[in-house]
Amino acid sequence: MCGLAGYLGHPAGIGEERATLEAMIGTLRHRGPDGFGFHLDAGIGLAHARLSIIDMATGAQPIHNPGRTVWTVFNGEIFNYLELREELEAKGHRFYTRSDTEVIVHLYDRYGDDFVQHLNGQFAIALWDATRQRLVLARDRFGIRPLYYTRARNALWFASEMKALFAAVPEQARLCPRGLIQTFSYWAPLDPDTAYEDVYSLPPGHLMTVEADGRNTVRRYWDWDFPDARQAGKPPEWRNIDEAAAELRERLIAAIRLQLRADVPVGAYLSGGLDSSGIVALIRTFTDTPVRTFSVAFDQPEFDESAHQQAMVRHLGTEHSTLRVGAADIGAAFPRFVAHTETPVLRTAGVPLMLLAKMVREQCYKVVLTGEGADEVFGGYDLFKEAKVRRFWARQPESRLRPRLLGRLYGYLENSPAANPALAAAFFGQGLQHIDRPVFAHVPRWTTSQRALSFLSPELRAAAGNWDALAFAESHLPENIMDWAPLARDQYVEAKTLLAGYLLSSQGDRAATAHSIEGRFPYLDHTVVEFANRLPPAWKIQGLTEKAILRKALGDLLPADIASRTKQPYRAPDSQSFFVNGQPLDYVQALFDPAHLRATGLFDSAAVSRLFAKARAGKVTGFADNQAFVGILSTLLLDQQRPRGHEPEWKPQNDRSHYPLTA
Repeated sequence: MCGLAGYLGHPAGIGEERATLEAMIGTLRHRGPDGFGFHLDAGIGLAHARLSIIDMATGAQPIHNPGRTVWTVFNGEIFNYLELREELEAKGHRFYTRSDTEVIVHLYDRYGDDFVQHLNGQFAIALWDATRQRLVLARDRFGIRPLYYTRARNALWFASEMKALFAAVPEQARLCPRGLIQTFSYWAPLDPDTAYEDVYSLPPGHLMTVEADGRNTVRRYWDWDFPDARQAGKPPEWRNIDEAAAELRERLIAAIRLQLRADVPVGAYLSGGLDSSGIVALIRTFTDTPVRTFSVAFDQPEFDESAHQQAMVRHLGTEHSTLRVGAADIGAAFPRFVAHTETPVLRTAGVPLMLLAKMVREQCYKVVLTGEGADEVFGGYDLFKEAKVRRFWARQPESRLRPRLLGRLYGYLENSPAANPALAAAFFGQGLQHIDRPVFAHVPRWTTSQRALSFLSPELRAAAGNWDALAFAESHLPENIMDWAPLARDQYVEAKTLLAGYLLSSQGDRAATAHSIEGRFPYLDHTVVEFANRLPPAWKIQGLTEKAILRKALGDLLPADIASRTKQPYRAPDSQSFFVNGQPLDYVQALFDPAHLRATGLFDSAAVSRLFAKARAGKVTGFADNQAFVGILSTLLLDQQRPRGHEPEWKPQNDRSHYPLTA
């Protein structure tokens, strides 16, 4: 885990380039506190903040090729670097470090832009080819590591986080209406958009090349893919689910062994569910690596999973630490959390993970393995089961019996949307007319989130224009998506919205790097995902049992109640975190002051004040109001924290290309 920053061009009006690079990379010290490195040449500047995990002695960046014509700074890990190094050395390449970074420049020398195809890892890469005078930016297949860019002052600027961009070009810190409206719909802007105007995120699985004269191209080198459902009758790759589950276990063991590579101790998060428990069980059973485990527990029983966590600790015999978090802890830490996320959030769930990362760091660990990604890859979310029931229901929309199947979902919620049959029919009946659209499964959740749009100021809503959440999301989907099975469509949309934009960012990279922790995700090894995507949908969701094949692959390693336990999404207290006995925290009171609300131009002051009063009275209990409150608060914090003097102007937004720098 590290941070990178740089520019391409001849920046105007910034002063001395080295000082500008130092200011940029200085904002990323939390990502890499172990040292800084720089490379400057005519028209190019690269900077790096290092978190030392592999090759402590000689792995400082930037790293160059033998001829010093190719230079790179890199954030993340290349897990298969030992195998790549052996192959390259057999072909005559000579290395001067023992780091994973150095394989990047050698692969580029040999394969050009196709070097990314050889990497098994999580990465954001900036590579400068001095001979060809071109910059290459690349991001890993799933978007685990971030990479942002913008054009300003006669240069292209790029960095691991937007705050580094704003250190050089603070005038770019202008909130973007469309980015905000996307957040209040999907929980995060869809790549390449961000919450800031003219600041972009390189999408997962993409590579961008920029020539010194400004010409550039962006191409996708990897994507989630699924079999054509019309070929369902062809012979399967596996004789039965047991054979496939055995192969899945072997693939997971291989992925874990790769991701355990480090020259520092490795820990693991243990949530008490199937996914993280399975990772720790595989480490304990099939490797010699000692693993320390860490968990979050909550004061409120509705959110707490500590009983299941302790059951796994006893079963596996790990040395374990638990961080107990209360609503007051979340409220106090929320401003710092928003500063790290750099985008509005609709949930507080990332805050306890940021606090957990602090505890992990204090225990002298830098690396943790987590169970993130399993739900997207193996069909674990209730959303997937909802969609299965709703498709069944939509074939007979007048049926009163079919929607009752929804009552089997959300048993872990105090205020379950499925508890009352009439309310369930009304809530989950939203969007049944969209059954033939690829975003069908997501309509209820997006509809709930979009209720927060009513709190935005009329000027901001008008600036976003005639915007359709369903159509906009579908514009990001493959042309052949309707050839896939329904579950495959649902998985793809989930991977491209919630996983990449929110979970791997606000609850993943940003929460961990706030305290210099690197998270690793074995379920998102691309060979595991490619294998899982070929599986029959019925092996992922059997009836209404989620992740069936994963349960079969891991079941004998876990206690029976963990192996069979229904998925309980990780959640944390939301609006209640910002009030004590009906009194708002000081910063919350100041941000929700009507005069301040009007001054920002972001929200309808009267509507927000009514929501604030409702939250203060403890009457915000449903998803929609909680998401709106947290979203408004985080947006106000983001506006407060951005560089001042660059006030937003809510001008009409023109449709922008998905790849705004493409010539």
